[in-house]
Amino acid sequence: MFDESIISHLYVHVPFCARKCDYCAFFSEAADGELINRYVDALISEMGLVAAQLKPQTVFFGGGTPSLLNLRQWERILTAMSRLNLTGAAEWTVECNPATVSLDKAKLLRDGGVNRISMGAQSFDEALLDRLGRVHGREMIFKSFDILRDAGFDNVNLDLMFAIPGQTLETWRQTLAEALAMGSEHLACYEVIYEEDTPLFAQLQAGKIHVDEDLACAMYDELLAATAAGGLEQYEIANFARRGAAAHGEVPDRACRHNINYWRGGSFHGLGPGATGYVRGIRARNWANTTLYCEQLERGQRAIEWSEELAPLARAGEIAAFGLRMTAGWPLEQFERRTGFDLRKEWKTEISRMIELGYGTLDHQRFQLNATGLRFADWAGAEFLRS
Repeated sequence: MFDESIISHLYVHVPFCARKCDYCAFFSEAADGELINRYVDALISEMGLVAAQLKPQTVFFGGGTPSLLNLRQWERILTAMSRLNLTGAAEWTVECNPATVSLDKAKLLRDGGVNRISMGAQSFDEALLDRLGRVHGREMIFKSFDILRDAGFDNVNLDLMFAIPGQTLETWRQTLAEALAMGSEHLACYEVIYEEDTPLFAQLQAGKIHVDEDLACAMYDELLAATAAGGLEQYEIANFARRGAAAHGEVPDRACRHNINYWRGGSFHGLGPGATGYVRGIRARNWANTTLYCEQLERGQRAIEWSEELAPLARAGEIAAFGLRMTAGWPLEQFERRTGFDLRKEWKTEISRMIELGYGTLDHQRFQLNATGLRFADWAGAEFLRS
């Protein structure tokens, strides 16, 4: 079994947004200066409670909109992380909205040790940005990208969305062309998902939106072709990264190492309201309520709403399912080290079915889904789950 005595991955959730997007089901809320300051105090306290167990190799500030925090708030967080010996990660990502990027803030983050930015562009079409409820326009994407380069960031991801209501194949081609022309090191491209309790889902239920699966598939085909032609290598269903000329290995060197830890079933601490962590076999989730989160930390205790410990086989099934999202699939020895189970034995029937359907391949080193199988990765992953 894979053992981690010191946790080397950290996720921090920043729940504040200028405005909640119509498709978003993540925990977030409108920005409030007083509550943000209280949150920063609580977050620093929570960091102190877990610092002795942490030596981060990757750090990821997600949201919400982490870049919404002002200079003073970021200064306090960065100073606290330095004091607690939580800086120096090989990969430290902060999510940004193009509307909340400034040169001063970008330089502060870069000087503080942040070396990767994930910017939520989503689209370069003004009408579609408005359709999604985004607060930025297309020109802000280009301006913010230039600011990040000027601040010294040489590892930038752009988030894009496709199958947006009203989006045409030609519009998507243009978005991909503009994104690739910017020369970012990474693209994350997601099909719109209609999550319950979102405005988009309500519109779908009301018959105001028509889902065109054939068009979505054509857009995914266009994504694969455009990224390959643009020098980006697919390493997960929705993720594409550049590989250096001298780089070798399972994934390109500009792949997101933090997310790979998720897909490979690694441990990580999750801090902030609504954040989930997985530490030494126990999954725990903080309260998705910023005020309650702050109240708990002000009492000197973690703000954990619930925790669970899965049976080893059930956890191994989850790890198998997530890992199959990667184009490299599962190296058999690595899976057994991580879980204690032989993928070929416990999931023999499922693997045989995938191969018979023409969705996957198995050799003496690994099992992986092929290009066709990756399109059905959610279904395939569900087949590997165990109760």
